[in-house]
Amino acid sequence: MRELDLSAGTIEYDDTGGEGPVLVFQHGVAMGGSEWREVVRGLRADHRCIVPELPLGAHRKPMRPDADLSFKGLIGLVLELLERLDLRDVTLVGSDFGLSLMVAAERPERLARLVLTSCEAFDNCPAGLPGKNMLVLGRLPGGVNAMLQPLRIRALRRLPVAYGWMSKRLPHELSGEWLRPPLSDRAIRRDIAKFIRSADPSLVAQATDRLRSFDRPALVVWAPEDRVMPPEHGRRLAELLPQGRLVEVEDSYTLIPIDQPAELARRVREFVRETSVAPAGAIR
Repeated sequence: MRELDLSAGTIEYDDTGGEGPVLVFQHGVAMGGSEWREVVRGLRADHRCIVPELPLGAHRKPMRPDADLSFKGLIGLVLELLERLDLRDVTLVGSDFGLSLMVAAERPERLARLVLTSCEAFDNCPAGLPGKNMLVLGRLPGGVNAMLQPLRIRALRRLPVAYGWMSKRLPHELSGEWLRPPLSDRAIRRDIAKFIRSADPSLVAQATDRLRSFDRPALVVWAPEDRVMPPEHGRRLAELLPQGRLVEVEDSYTLIPIDQPAELARRVREFVRETSVAPAGAIR
């Protein structure tokens, strides 16, 4: 992995290099960039794929003690990453947490396209049982540690309040990889607590409404079986975005990159190719 020193701290990231359109991937909360491993494997031959390890709970390097890990701070972190890597006209691909949605609303001119896969939108923040459980426990003294410790037991990771409603096929090895940093490093738990305690759910709703003026092509990928991100939100997002298109992926929960990586990679490739040659507005 490569490293980049940003104002919040050192961020690790994977960069496949090569030619082709640039894709920047945003993983979910209590997850790492490996959420996108199989999708990147399917796209790297003809795309440059960049996957940062964001400070959302599975990162291995703690942020600086004074780092701003609020929603606004994380928007700034993503934009700083794009600036430092001199990335423009990128396709931002987001999952779970509504961060990519907020970045697109804040600085649409930095993006060429937007891909949102089953994520927080409108008033669904914190999302579902996992999000609400994290918000309630994470704001209590010692709550982050109390929330994490039971997840040492693999069977408990399948509960709806953990990863159970997030994915149909999440391997224990992958969830174990995500849980290892916060279970072993107090500074990572400090970062999670800071993120949870500074969360302002209203910013997701505000950013969703601002996407009405997002004038770039946008692909909304949703799972009709999703129990955490309402399928109706996927349809509403596609209608709200001026150049939005909805694709529904069967046999998946929220984490489409885990449950259906080949199908998602195919859909992203087609979207990038078509919007690279078609005039604006021709993809609705």
